[in-house]
Amino acid sequence: MPTIDIKKKDLDGLIGKKLNIAALEKLLMLAKAELKEYNADTDDLKVELSDSNRPDLWCAEGVARQVRLALTGKPEEYAFFKPGHKATRTIKVAKDMKEVRPYIAACIALDIRMNEDVLAQMIQSQDKLSEIFGRKRSTVSIGIYEMDKITFPVDYKLAGPDAIAFTPLGMNEKLTLGQILERHPKGVQYGGIVKPFPKYPVLVDSMNHVLSFPPVINSTEIGEVKTTTRNVLVEVTGTDQRMVALTLNILAVNFHDRGAEIDPVMVVYPYATEMGRSVTCPYDTSGTVRLSLSKFNAALGENIPAAELGKRLSSYGHKVKASKGVVSITYPPYRDDIMHAMDMVEDYAISRGYDSFEAVMPQQSTVGGLSRIELLSDTVRGHMVGAGFQEFVSNILCSQGEMADGLAAGDRLVEVDNIMSLAYSVLRNRVLPSLLNVEAASSKAFYPHRTFEVGEVAVLDQRTNMGTRTDLSLAALIAHPTANFSEMHSTLDVLLYYLGVEYKLEPAEHPLFLQGRCGRVMAGDRELGHLGEVRPEVLERRQITMPCAAFEINMDKILTMEK
Repeated sequence: MPTIDIKKKDLDGLIGKKLNIAALEKLLMLAKAELKEYNADTDDLKVELSDSNRPDLWCAEGVARQVRLALTGKPEEYAFFKPGHKATRTIKVAKDMKEVRPYIAACIALDIRMNEDVLAQMIQSQDKLSEIFGRKRSTVSIGIYEMDKITFPVDYKLAGPDAIAFTPLGMNEKLTLGQILERHPKGVQYGGIVKPFPKYPVLVDSMNHVLSFPPVINSTEIGEVKTTTRNVLVEVTGTDQRMVALTLNILAVNFHDRGAEIDPVMVVYPYATEMGRSVTCPYDTSGTVRLSLSKFNAALGENIPAAELGKRLSSYGHKVKASKGVVSITYPPYRDDIMHAMDMVEDYAISRGYDSFEAVMPQQSTVGGLSRIELLSDTVRGHMVGAGFQEFVSNILCSQGEMADGLAAGDRLVEVDNIMSLAYSVLRNRVLPSLLNVEAASSKAFYPHRTFEVGEVAVLDQRTNMGTRTDLSLAALIAHPTANFSEMHSTLDVLLYYLGVEYKLEPAEHPLFLQGRCGRVMAGDRELGHLGEVRPEVLERRQITMPCAAFEINMDKILTMEK
């Protein structure tokens, strides 16, 4: 979870009230935060945030805002989000930018009362948002510049590796974009984001001065902000327009909370976007949630008057209207974590305080125990360990690429909606690809390798309520120079003997196994799974250098066969 460093004097100034440590600790709970450390000699606070869905709180300004809202009891207005706030400065996006890093948002913060604390918080916010929320700058990166050195309009365009040279932050010599990727520490760290493309993003003003090479590094001439800086241009680039807009909104309200005047910038696109071709930033991303008061009360287990509901949610930053038993709640434009009406129920509970709800003891007592499938799994684990296999536990979430080798014709995977990472975009439908990943990472371990896993898989099934079902599957794999079908068959044969399962093998084809070296495991008319020697091309794609044999069987089907 994000941890931020704040000077207590700076936090008190943002809140507008000097708080003692005990009072501050209690109010920090409103921001889902915990005070981890306070050094009275240096005035340093270390605050840990427990909510990774609220990037607006990952800074002193965000924490102070949530506390300030509770103390004033009403949401704060930010006039620059209102319609009709016209922009006098423009950023023009090049047409070919669509395939590389298509979105940008920007605004200007004027008359900043900059000092060491403000500069430190600005850098910390920039770092947390781009590294955590922006996934190490891949989807969101931030640039902040000396506004007085920029002549608008600014062009957001592409340039070849050797077409443009400028002095990057931290260096005293001009480098081309290609040289920055090879020689600058930030170029080495983040260059992989842009290297797949023949041309790279740059921001250049109308006087042909380079502002930055996003998402890598700013220029020293314009992109170095100091304590003497009074006016700045703030820009955010990325691959997700809503994330880009939200990040700029957070930075804009942060600067406004410190007394700066926010001046909008218009971004002009040559292609259609979700927000249009001409987008004035900051862009209002707020939304409204409607919920009946009866459902609200049912979720909390209390009868809460509409007036009390409105008061609590207003003190948490929302605008609330209630009419005829329906509550309409508008969340602020620096938040984008409201995905369901129940999120508002949670905000009410936090604002009121969880300790204010009366505890209700259960009226019934039950005795717990292991399920039948878990008892069977433990038995199987015992047999496999006894046979010399080592157990691994893998994540049911994985990437499309990991499962591609094992997909038969017509197979479909259960996909995750609104993914945070492509590495966890689907649910596996087989365990064996996970064991192949383990084998791919184990080439330095002494052979033979004998591994297994009893794990969950997700299968599309329209007969079920949610259209999918979760099964338990056993997969085992052996890897050594002479690994073969017969050796793997002997392991399966002994296991099923001790489980009391009568079975037979039938010739079969499977995308993971060699043709002619693959069998279908049948118990009566039920298919339990497959056994075979892994195809060489599958091993080669995963850079596995040893022959492998494996099997995978469905544990739920075995369970239903028990008398």
